[in-house]
Amino acid sequence: MVFPENIKLKESELPPRPGVYFMKDAAGKIMYVGKATSLRTRVSSYFVRPADARIADMVKKIRAIDWEETPTAVEALILESKYIKKLQPPYNVREKDDKSRIHLAFTREEYPRPVLIREYELVRMPKRQFLKTFGPFGSAGAVQAALDALRKAFPWTTCRPGSGRPCFYVHIGQCPGVCTGSISSRDYKVIIRGLMRYFDGKRGEALRALKRNMKAAADRSDFETAAAYRDRLWALEHVRDMAVMKRDDADLKQFIDVFGRVEGYDISNISGQDAVGSMVVFEDGRSKKSEYRKFKIKTVVGSNDTAMLEEVLRRRFGHGEGEKGLPCTRAKRAVQGRRFGHLKKRDSATARQLESWSLPDLILVDGGKGQLNVAKKVLEGYDLHIPLVGIAKGFDRKQDELVYDKSDIELSRLIRTFKPLLQQVRDEAHRFAVSYHRKRRILRRTRGSSHKPNCS
Repeated sequence: MVFPENIKLKESELPPRPGVYFMKDAAGKIMYVGKATSLRTRVSSYFVRPADARIADMVKKIRAIDWEETPTAVEALILESKYIKKLQPPYNVREKDDKSRIHLAFTREEYPRPVLIREYELVRMPKRQFLKTFGPFGSAGAVQAALDALRKAFPWTTCRPGSGRPCFYVHIGQCPGVCTGSISSRDYKVIIRGLMRYFDGKRGEALRALKRNMKAAADRSDFETAAAYRDRLWALEHVRDMAVMKRDDADLKQFIDVFGRVEGYDISNISGQDAVGSMVVFEDGRSKKSEYRKFKIKTVVGSNDTAMLEEVLRRRFGHGEGEKGLPCTRAKRAVQGRRFGHLKKRDSATARQLESWSLPDLILVDGGKGQLNVAKKVLEGYDLHIPLVGIAKGFDRKQDELVYDKSDIELSRLIRTFKPLLQQVRDEAHRFAVSYHRKRRILRRTRGSSHKPNCS
């Protein structure tokens, strides 16, 4: 492509290789830093494709283009982040709030995990939780693709130790066996240090470390270990990273505020008797007991936890529908926090009650696919689009299975990063439901089944 005459290029032609490019104004100031799989194709696109108003304004001011080549697109992603953090170019700051930008963090655990954390989440979390953080990055999808591309060279895992069963990634050589206990914490941390070194921009050091370890294993005649290092070295020298630039945040625009209002639900009964439901609320990562609600099951006969959960959710999101003459559409508008000027005076108390039940940012139900599907059906009935997560109990907390829409990358990110918090919400919903169920059993035995305790 022939660039406008008033734009000066670093060289006569842009290379068709990965790298980072710099857009400069007439004063030589860097206005924008970007990454590319092909510098030639990416930079040329600014002058041949329509752009949004912000980028179009920047293109009018470009007077020089510089660039720096990298061996891989993964390194271009890392280098772009470093330059943006250092230079703070004005056109890299989005028009909207930058709280949604992504950081890569490595947890400070016996077996550290790489997790993606939004900027607004990171500022609320103690720094001591992490060995190191990198970023910010503009695209969660690109960072996840980079981690995936490096997984054969640095087999990281999100497994918890002690499950006893090999995960899927063990079978394909991308988990070193944390789940099965076949790797020590010390050896696993060596792998993680190599991955952190790479994201620090020290690819050469990471390669040399693998070569040293391979040679040391061969010298002591541990040829199996030497072969494993050889394979990891080859993977690092041949990173397949085309996906890094292709995956952007198209599917991550609606990021979830896990520190907003999170509601947890559980059902408690013994063979259908004294059945109750609970709703607990967490805000800012902590329980908010003033917002808890309990429900005496009214419509379900026999032991049917999913039907009971459906009743609880319908009463929560309809909150009085059919019992106080409040139509579904009015209930929906109420819980969505709209104005109530159109309601008659006799409805004002109901309106205030409904208005106090804010919509959650995330819903967690105790159970598996059955409970999740019921919750989804109820929300669809009220035309509500709220992320859902189910927790199916395992033998212990390590065995808990989180059930959710696996195609939702943002929800998957939250599961990886905040699973302990979600388990805490589930545990609290369970405790609250069991406590209310126990009280109802005691009251029935001492006062008879005609007693009617207060409930929502």
